[in-house]
Amino acid sequence: MNEEKQVKKEVKVEAKKETPKKTGEKIAVIRIRGPVKLPIKINNTLDMLKLKKKNVCVIINVTPSILGMVEKVKSFVTYGQIDDETLKLLIDKKGKKSFFNLNSPRKGFGRKGIKASFKVGGALGDRKEKINDLIRRMLE
Repeated sequence: MNEEKQVKKEVKVEAKKETPKKTGEKIAVIRIRGPVKLPIKINNTLDMLKLKKKNVCVIINVTPSILGMVEKVKSFVTYGQIDDETLKLLIDKKGKKSFFNLNSPRKGFGRKGIKASFKVGGALGDRKEKINDLIRRMLE
């Protein structure tokens, strides 16, 4: 019986290690899907993140509460860690604001469109470092 408890504790510890974001990093969050037939809680969370329209990007410092909000709306946004060079390019082209209105990306979001996860070839969810390429394509 003690062995079962120990195995369960190890599984819980492994699950906690899966959050790769460190506090203090900056992530870019881009709204991909529009407002039609959105649940009210999701819409309110998107409003709190200042993502009111499609193709709007915000740069956010990572905190546990922000990660929870992003995790809640991951079926409507794409996000990832932004590097300094892309952030500088974004500010140079769009000005220093709390949010940035972007164009649709050159060559589209992905082969599976805006309803599938990035892991399977779509546009939604965590892109990690590849968010920088998407932002550059949306600035052209």
